[in-house]
Amino acid sequence: MSSSLIVSITLISTSIVLNLYICLYVFIKRKHYMSIANVFLLHSVFSLIYCVGSVFLLMSTSLSEIKFWNTVLYAGMPFSATMGLLFIIKYLGIHFSKIASWSLMIVPMISFLMVATNDWHQLHYRVLELDPLQGAPFVYLEMGVWYIIHGFYTFGSMFGAVLLVVSRWRDTEDLYRPQLMSLLFGQLIPIVTAFVYLLGLTPTGIDPVPMVLWLTSLFYLWSISTSRMFTLIPIAKDAIFNSINDGVMVVDESRRLVEFNDACKRMFPDLDVSMFGDSFSVVWDTISDVSFPIELGRGSESSQQDLIQHRSKDATYTYQVQISNVQGSEGLLIIFTDMTEVKNLQSQLEHFAYYDELTGIYNRRAFFQYCEEAFQESKEQDTPFTIILTDIDYFKKVNDTYGHSVGDQVLEQVAKVCQSQLHGRELFARYGGEEFVLGVKGYTEEEGAALAEQLRSEVEALTIHTPDGKITVTLSLGVAALTKEDEALYQILNHADQALYRAKEAGRNRVCVYQNSTPELV
Repeated sequence: MSSSLIVSITLISTSIVLNLYICLYVFIKRKHYMSIANVFLLHSVFSLIYCVGSVFLLMSTSLSEIKFWNTVLYAGMPFSATMGLLFIIKYLGIHFSKIASWSLMIVPMISFLMVATNDWHQLHYRVLELDPLQGAPFVYLEMGVWYIIHGFYTFGSMFGAVLLVVSRWRDTEDLYRPQLMSLLFGQLIPIVTAFVYLLGLTPTGIDPVPMVLWLTSLFYLWSISTSRMFTLIPIAKDAIFNSINDGVMVVDESRRLVEFNDACKRMFPDLDVSMFGDSFSVVWDTISDVSFPIELGRGSESSQQDLIQHRSKDATYTYQVQISNVQGSEGLLIIFTDMTEVKNLQSQLEHFAYYDELTGIYNRRAFFQYCEEAFQESKEQDTPFTIILTDIDYFKKVNDTYGHSVGDQVLEQVAKVCQSQLHGRELFARYGGEEFVLGVKGYTEEEGAALAEQLRSEVEALTIHTPDGKITVTLSLGVAALTKEDEALYQILNHADQALYRAKEAGRNRVCVYQNSTPELV
């Protein structure tokens, strides 16, 4: 055996030992690592198979042995390059689906099958025979079509991994750069060696790549043991920072923007990396048309928070803003939590609590809450206050004759007509069933009666179109004004109710005023 073969076998054996050690080390400690270690483990296993096939190939004494160990070699080499690329992709936190990952394995699988069955089709090697001058384990070969495809794909996988690492260098913190450096050399060494081999600058017939994989293994071992490559990696920070739903901006001690996450970019589309280094106040004026609610001076404390409403693309969003100190520095985290759905839900709940669902006006609960306040103010200020109770005449007959859908339509139309006669300062509510109530601050008894008559007249003139034809309805109204004897709101309501009852007794479609302890028709 020639000295060059002995040196080659020795170097490849060193690569085998180091790769085997890495595989066992990572496998034993896999439970202590992040899931990325599993991808690296597969990469190392395929590299180990590549090296084992290479060393036995160099020890082969016949063409059949060479073909067998060459097939073993191809069970590792093409997969190792692809798994190396996948490892870099996962390490850098680049989104890559399982389907896409498996798709990358198609070409390596075809390469393995092509080598295993090459005697049948000669698509990988057009010629593969013993070198007539040197003999085994040296061979003479002519490349087939698939050999070229395989070569481009394998080289492209390794070169792609290098480009990805280089592209992230500037954006990576100093803490993680030693890891990137080891990954860069781990991918670059096989590429350079393969390129030198293709140029014919290495011993003929011997693949030098497995001989240098021990150097790659050393870089990986150093990263795993000293820089905690599987427990402290950039993807951990990036994944957390960019996957949280809250928008986050980071400003330095001079209150200049230095970072923001993906969620913040979605919240404020005008935000751009070109703004890094700009004063936060300038950035905020650019991305929002509302003033920032919190002062970001020196010594800003954690847990300061406030609400802002931000308008974007004809929609309004409500964000809770919270300020938090960056540990170990005078920088600040500005955290934006989207409260839009919560505020909208609160508004809907408040609407349902205070508004009648059918007519859209105040309900009984809202009327009593707000009218009690108006009543007390009128008593304290000694100003007029009047209640008007309204009832739709013969409403039950409408429901029985035309159905409840028409009855609902009548309620909506009556409420709409009444609202059209009001000025906005009156408390108008659905009191229950077909009854409505008005609380009018500042109206005397006479003014209340005039308003009631106006409402009665407008409703009487109303024509409601239904599937069964046109119908009309009328109102009966009772009016009662605040007197010195009234101590509570319910007393005025009771007087108005008596007046309403008197209006119904008198034939309906009329107004009755409670005067001198007696309901009087208008």
